[in-house]
Amino acid sequence: MIKIAIPLANNELCMHFGHCEQFAIIDADEQAKKIVKTELVTPPPHEPGLLPRWLGAKGVNLIIAGGMGGRAQDLFAAQNIKVLTGAPVGAPEKLIAAFFADKLELGANTCDH
Repeated sequence: MIKIAIPLANNELCMHFGHCEQFAIIDADEQAKKIVKTELVTPPPHEPGLLPRWLGAKGVNLIIAGGMGGRAQDLFAAQNIKVLTGAPVGAPEKLIAAFFADKLELGANTCDH
């Protein structure tokens, strides 16, 4: 099993990770390449360094994001959470399906800090 977090705005990937409305926390079966459970959670108020600890405590292994600053990426790495940046806007289910099919197209990290 893998636990994937995707930042959301209007039920689609939010391009600015730290200011998303919700996270989709997805339990997925890597062998079967399917979603087992999806939970929508509201993050705590934005505070530097808080989200890596918060998502780490939820057992997240992977984040699919549009953009994320370098410091945040370092903090996630310290929590043993892999980060994929440059993902396109889309519904979480579509992004996960593309990830499992090795077709998730990652562009430039949309964050400049």
